[in-house]
Amino acid sequence: MIRKGINLENNSQKRHHLAEVPGKEKLFLVSDGLKIILNSLENAKAEDIVSIDIQGKSSLADYVVIASARSQRHVSAIADHLLSTWKDSGYGKAKVEGLSTGDWVLIDTGDIIVHLFRPEVRAFYNLEKIWLAPNLDDVKTIVFGDN
Repeated sequence: MIRKGINLENNSQKRHHLAEVPGKEKLFLVSDGLKIILNSLENAKAEDIVSIDIQGKSSLADYVVIASARSQRHVSAIADHLLSTWKDSGYGKAKVEGLSTGDWVLIDTGDIIVHLFRPEVRAFYNLEKIWLAPNLDDVKTIVFGDN
């Protein structure tokens, strides 16, 4: 179940071109990619799925998606499923970090960054709290504590 969703019918959706075959381009909406990712996570039995719109907060991506899995093997299986679904949908290869350990896997599709965690690792890093902070001063307080 997706806990904190976003409005996928936003009129300010970005259009992007991706190379599908050399010399040919595929036009897609970021929200289409987000739907594919969220559906893939649901199908792979990811837990506590959260999507966060970070447009205007960061130039790294437009959305961050965070999800949990029950074990290292489950984290890796969800990541493999997502990567396969992403590629089969015509979006090409995504960049991946952490797949060998299975504690925290980061998948970067360009406009959407996906974090897959074991529950203990997710609780330790608490990325939702950082990305949902309204401004930089709040992030400093969260990360470094009150001084």
